[in-house]
Amino acid sequence: MSTETPEEQRPEETQSVPLAGSERAPAPGVRDIHGPVDPSRRIEVTVILRRQEELTELPTTPISRDELASRYGASAADLDLAVLTFSGLGLDVIDSDAASRRIRLAGTVGRLSSVFGTSLDELTSRGPDGTAVTHRHRTGGLQVPAALDGIVVAVLGLDDRPQARAQFRIVPLASTGTSYTPPQLGKIYNFPDGTDGSGQTVAILELGGGFGQQDLDTYFQGLGISTPTVTAVGVDGGSNQPGQDPTGADGEVLLDIEVVGALAPKANIVVYFAPNTDAGFLDAIVAASHASPAPTSISISWGQSEDAWTAQARASFDQAMADAAALGVTVTAAAGDNGSSDGATDSKDHADFPASSPHVLACGGTRLQADAATGAISAETVWNDGPNSATGGGYSDVFPVPSWQSGSVGHAKHKPAPKQPGRGVPDVSGVADPQTGYQVRVDGKDVVIGGTSAVAPLWAALLARLAQATNRRFGLIQPLLYQKGIPSASGFHDITSGSNGSYNAGTGWDPCTGLGSPDGKALLALLEARS
Repeated sequence: MSTETPEEQRPEETQSVPLAGSERAPAPGVRDIHGPVDPSRRIEVTVILRRQEELTELPTTPISRDELASRYGASAADLDLAVLTFSGLGLDVIDSDAASRRIRLAGTVGRLSSVFGTSLDELTSRGPDGTAVTHRHRTGGLQVPAALDGIVVAVLGLDDRPQARAQFRIVPLASTGTSYTPPQLGKIYNFPDGTDGSGQTVAILELGGGFGQQDLDTYFQGLGISTPTVTAVGVDGGSNQPGQDPTGADGEVLLDIEVVGALAPKANIVVYFAPNTDAGFLDAIVAASHASPAPTSISISWGQSEDAWTAQARASFDQAMADAAALGVTVTAAAGDNGSSDGATDSKDHADFPASSPHVLACGGTRLQADAATGAISAETVWNDGPNSATGGGYSDVFPVPSWQSGSVGHAKHKPAPKQPGRGVPDVSGVADPQTGYQVRVDGKDVVIGGTSAVAPLWAALLARLAQATNRRFGLIQPLLYQKGIPSASGFHDITSGSNGSYNAGTGWDPCTGLGSPDGKALLALLEARS
C-alpha cells in the first residue's frame, strides 16, 4: 500500500508502467516485521538508464571513458528527460552520469514509494552471512513513470537488505597444519620475475569492515616488505570502519589488502567501501572502474547465489562489468565457498554472482600442498571440506556460454550435465582451503584465512604484474586464456582430482577449478604470444 497520505500524492504519478525485471522475492528468514518505514525518512536510490548503443562486442583495445559515454552511455535526450521527470515528481537529483547511465535520486520514503509504485516495510531477516539484520524491505515489482518507459532499466536501493556475503573462512593460526604467506604463494605460482606492480593500480571492493594502518605496517614489516600505498574511498556513505567486526568483514578487508600488497607491493591499492546493498555494490563497481587512472584490475570477494538477485540488478551489474572490460579493467571475483549448491537450500546447484557474469574472471579454490622454500607443488586438488566449506563452481542459469568458452567447457563430461548449459564457473583458481590457507593479520591478531575471497586478490595482483611486464591492460582476459586446441597446461597447473559436490575435476577446464591455478611465467609467455 502507499506510504503517502492522499494529499501528498500527485496526479502525474498515476501514469506509470511496470519495470521489467524488478520483481523482488521476500527476504529469507524473516524474524520480526516492525511496520511501514517512516514515510518522512529521506533515502537515496540509484536509477539505471538504457544504453544509446548496445555493447554487443567488446573493443579489442581499451577505450576512454569519454568514448564509452558517447557510444554506449545514456543519450543526452534520455538523461535530460529522466532528470526533468524525476525533478518534476518532487525528487532530488543528486548526481547524473552519462558514461555509467546512472542517476542518483534522493527523497522521502513516501515520495519514492509513490513514484516507483511500491511500499517499504522495516523488518529483521537472515542476511547472506546467516546473521540477523534489520532493513527496508519490498516485494513484487516496481513501476516507473510512463514517460520513462523503456528508458529506465533498473531502480536499485529502495530495499536495502544485504545483497552479498564475504567469501572467506578464518581459522586460528595454531589450528592449521599448513599455511603460506602471499610471497611464498608468489613463488609457488611462479609469478614473473622482475615485476612488482609498479605503475599499476589495483582496486578492491568492500561492503563492510575496515583496516587500520598499524595492522598493515606490522604485517608488511614482518614480511620484509615496505607497506604499500593504500587509499580508502567511500561510496554512497560507506567508509573505512576497522575494529567493529574482527571475525567478519575486517577479515575480508585485511585479507584482500595484504594479499594484493604482498604480491604486487609497488602497485597503488585503492579500497572502495560501500553499503552492502544492490545499489551500493553497483555504485562501487562503477566508481572503481571509471576512476582515473583506470585500475588494471578490480578484486571482488563478495557475492551471492544468482537467484538471490533481481533480474534488473544482475543485468545492471553485468553491463557495468562489460563497461569495465571496455575500459581495459579486468574484474576478478570469488566463485563462492559453499560448493556446487552455493549455499542454497532447494537441493539444486547454483552459480555465484557476480562471478557468473561472462565479463568477470571467476576465481575458484584449491587445496595446496607445496614446498614453500623451493616452490615445488606436491599436490593440488579441489578445495572441499564439506558442503559449506568448498569451492563454488558450476553453470549459470541466466548467462549463456560465452563465445570464448564454447568448445572449452565440457558440459557433458562433468556430471550432472545441465539441461541448458550456461556460462561455466570458475575460469581460474588458486589455493582457498583454510587448512592450507593464507597467513594474514586482522585487528592485531595473526590468523590463517581461506576461501575463494583470497583467490580474487591473488589473481588481481598477478594481473598487475602481467600488465607491468607487457605494458598493457587486458580488460576481458578470457579470450586470451581460452584457446581451442591448446592445452590449459600452457599457462596453468591443471587440477584433475576432487569435486565440489555435484561436479568433478578433470583434464582441462572443469566446473570446480576452471583452467587451473596459475603458472605466472608461463602465463606471461602465453599472453605475449597471443597478443
